[in-house]
Amino acid sequence: MKVKRFNDAKTYEAANHRGYTSFALINKAEGIKNFTVGLSHFLPGGGAGPDAGPVEKTYTILAGELTVIINGEETILEPMDSCYIPAGETREIINRGNEVVTMLVAVEMPK
Repeated sequence: MKVKRFNDAKTYEAANHRGYTSFALINKAEGIKNFTVGLSHFLPGGGAGPDAGPVEKTYTILAGELTVIINGEETILEPMDSCYIPAGETREIINRGNEVVTMLVAVEMPK
């Protein structure tokens, strides 16, 4: 078992994201080979995309409400809701509320 304390998590920049801060919780630095887990905070008006990544990912909302747009269809995720986004699927996410969105992200590592 490997333990990583939140105080040791480093922030990182993600392409095509705005109004956010993300922390790497568990990743290749801890020896993980197949996925990485992060914690993201999106300010009101913040978001990401639209874009499509080469890997699959999941989002789990811990606080706030996040709008996810896939193929023009909007879905609002609330606390403890999750979604799965396959590799290659174009998505956009937007915090349209007035509260900070806190989201747990699990992303497949590129092959």
